[in-house]
Amino acid sequence: MRSARALTGVGFAAAATLALAGCSGGGAPASTPSDVELRMTVWTSNEDHLALFDSIADAYMADHPEVTDITFDPLPFEDYTTTVTTQIAGGSAPDLAWILENAAPDFVDSGALLPLDETLEGTEGYEFDDLSESATALWHDDSGSLVAYPFSTSPFVMFANDDLLRSAGLPTSAEMQANGDWNWKGVSEAGAAVHASTGKAGFVIRDFDYTTWDNLASVWMGWGAAPWSEDGTECTFDSPEMTEAFEFLHDAAFTSQSMPGPGTTADFFAGESAFTVTQISRASLLAGDFAWDLLPLPEGPEGEYSMVGQAGIGVLADGPNAEAAADFLAFFTNPENSKQLAQYFPPPRVSQLNVETLAATNPTLTPEQIEDVVIPGIDTGVTRPSHTDSAEIGQEVRSALDAVWVPDADIPTALEGVCTAIDPLLG
Repeated sequence: MRSARALTGVGFAAAATLALAGCSGGGAPASTPSDVELRMTVWTSNEDHLALFDSIADAYMADHPEVTDITFDPLPFEDYTTTVTTQIAGGSAPDLAWILENAAPDFVDSGALLPLDETLEGTEGYEFDDLSESATALWHDDSGSLVAYPFSTSPFVMFANDDLLRSAGLPTSAEMQANGDWNWKGVSEAGAAVHASTGKAGFVIRDFDYTTWDNLASVWMGWGAAPWSEDGTECTFDSPEMTEAFEFLHDAAFTSQSMPGPGTTADFFAGESAFTVTQISRASLLAGDFAWDLLPLPEGPEGEYSMVGQAGIGVLADGPNAEAAADFLAFFTNPENSKQLAQYFPPPRVSQLNVETLAATNPTLTPEQIEDVVIPGIDTGVTRPSHTDSAEIGQEVRSALDAVWVPDADIPTALEGVCTAIDPLLG
């Protein structure tokens, strides 16, 4: 959801608001200076990811001697957007920034990002028309210009530890699916049985940790719920669908114990839980220590659904190296490098969304998993909820949801409290 408003919010310093809203977005400098050093903020600190980025950057610099250094700057995920906007406010903005989808409306509408169409279309061999319309939809400004490249459109999926399921005397995840039990009710029942039998956790919504509330969209979408109306002007946290979804989650955390409660963590990839919801890029964490499978998100009361997480790469329009940064972005995301990035970040290129490309770069996954889970998830998935003023709204939601995460919570009243908190910020 987007509404045309300037970048604001408690999580964004006031100076950052002025810096972003005041950006012209009118274009890059007329010429590229020599001895250019570029910095791109990213949220990943994964060594394999960074090594791949560095290798692409080295190849670019070999042909562009005027660019002497390209640095990828990992920032903590939980404070990523706030840190980037604070850097902008303090006069130390990156040349390029990895932008999360929940902050996309703020950055896209602010005018802070350089329009990329001219650079990408003018780059020989770029194949600009190969970019999927659905993948780029979130990253166009009001004039229709593409202001960030959606380099990752990764579906949320469910990984299952079949060894833990067997140890609890349960069917494997594939057998659950074949039996018609691949739904949230079945997953919760299996998770509770695993916890009771082995002491391990049932299902984990990775990176939620009772703070990153929008990751719960991977659950509540199954109930047909949404945090606000389609036009973003009305809070719907208090809807019957959302109430039922949170009652399910509350029961899982506090009654059936099929989901770790507040203050408890479990790492699926270390063998500590039966299931986890996360993106396919996390498959690289599998060490082969247990039998596992990959399945789509479980069905909810409203049936099948899928969700994708997106990240866009944008160029800060008023940066001194905007032209060089845009040119590097065109190289970083060209067809050849898009194929390399596809091993971790599913590409937005229609020609590369196939089993052949994705299997070659994702050896951990079987062709069947890619065909049956990954590609359909990308094709049909919708992004997590986003809104302008995302930092302030997110802070208010997280604080108001604290009333849900106690054993004797009154779920309807707590969710009404969420709407009371954010209604003044919507619309």
